[in-house]
Order: sequence, then C-alpha cells, then structure tokens
Amino acid sequence: MTSLAEHLVSDELWELFRRVVPETVVVRPQGGGRRRAGDRECLTAIVFVATSGCSWRQLPPVFGPAWPTVYRRFARWTQQRVWARLHRVILNELGAQGGLDWSRFAVDSVSVRALKGQLTGPNPTDRGKLGSKIHLIVDRRGLSLSIGISAANLHDSQALIPLVRGIPPIRSRRGRRRRRPGKLRGDKGYDYQHLRRWLSSRGIQHRIARRGIEFSQRLGRHRWVVERTVSWLSGCRRLHRRYERKPEHFLAFTAIAATLICHRRLTN
Repeated sequence: MTSLAEHLVSDELWELFRRVVPETVVVRPQGGGRRRAGDRECLTAIVFVATSGCSWRQLPPVFGPAWPTVYRRFARWTQQRVWARLHRVILNELGAQGGLDWSRFAVDSVSVRALKGQLTGPNPTDRGKLGSKIHLIVDRRGLSLSIGISAANLHDSQALIPLVRGIPPIRSRRGRRRRRPGKLRGDKGYDYQHLRRWLSSRGIQHRIARRGIEFSQRLGRHRWVVERTVSWLSGCRRLHRRYERKPEHFLAFTAIAATLICHRRLTN
C-alpha cells in the first residue's frame, strides 16, 4: 500500500522534478542547527496544498517541514519558473512517446472568484464580483499545452495570441519539435477577423463559431475536450477560488494542476 506522500509525488514525478530544480545545499560554518527540509518533502507538501485546497497554515505536520519553510520554497521555485519548466519536461516526454495529438486544438477559459491581488476584476458572469480568469489551450486529448491568467473582465479574444505564442517547442516521435497545431477551435468569444488572419498567417487552420450565424452546440461536438480539461483542473481544489495576492503564485498552482494531469497521462 502506497503512503500519502508516495501517492502525491511518485518516484517518476520526483525524477522529472529533479531535472528542473538542482538541490540546494546549505552549509552552516558553526555547525549544529536543525536539518534542512528536503526538496521532496517540500514538493509533497506543495502538491497537497494544491490538491486539497487547504491554507498554508493548515498544512498537516505529517509532511515534515513547517508551513513557513514550505511557503518560502514555493515562492522561490515560482520565481525560478520551476513549475513551467516541469510542465514542459513532461510535455516533451509525452511528445517523444506520441502522446500528444497535434491535429486539433481547442481554446477556452474559466472564471474563478478572487479575494484580492493583481490581475483581478469584476466578473461579468458573476454579478460583477471580483474574480480572475484561467485561459488554456489543449490538444485533441485534453492535455494543456499553454495556460495563462488574467482579470475576470478581460475578453477571451485578447488572450488568444499570447496563448498560441506560449506553446513551447515540444519534442515529437519523429522529426523536429512542434509548437503549432494543425487546427484550432474556439467559441464565439474569439470571432474576430484579425484573429483569423493572424492564425492563417502562422499556418494554423481555424474553426471559430460565428456570432449570429452558428449555434454553439455544433462546435460543442469538438470543444468538449477543453471543457473536460476545465473539470480536471477543478480536481485541484486550490483553483476553486483565488486566495493568492500575487498573480504569479496563482499561475503556479494552475501550472501544477496542468502538470499533474499531463503526468497521469504519461504514467498510464
């Protein structure tokens, strides 16, 4: 029977994590003192906070290091863009095994309530309450390749170009790295001619619903994969509501959730 720590951070995930974060060795000239908390212990505690939704102060002592140590390690790794690099490493492993389907991508967003901080704004779909928005692009199998956050009142169309540009060059089973899908599907929120022209200039076919002409149900036959990914992200309860004042910390939890989803596909 696997323990809670092994369930949250498996040996495979730990080996991938070691590629992107070198272990820091602290030497005390005077000797003595308490043992430094290990990186794996801190990573396990961070994943527990992301999946359970508990606050840092409610972190159970079973994980070893105290919550201030875990939070400082989380802030330092976020500043070093460790989570984005870990996500990219797992995507490269999936691409090398042929686990990514580049034929058709989908783009969408989801809004969550926010308590405070930057990149928050009145949510037009939630009676103007303060919120943030998660934007994501997924492949045909629902794996997130590019994610971003914004204020809840930012229109979806303004996030499309940064999302497509944010797709990293990913290894493929044969040939060179890829970063452009064959086709991109979106709802009526992305129905703008300048976006269609920009996608066409990059060699990306687009299938975007036209306002006042097409019903959203027709496009839903292919866009359900991104809606399913949104439900997968809700498995990380830390994303149900934004508690982080700093937007980079909220983006870090979003990247952790996307990384866990991709890693489950890699190991299955």
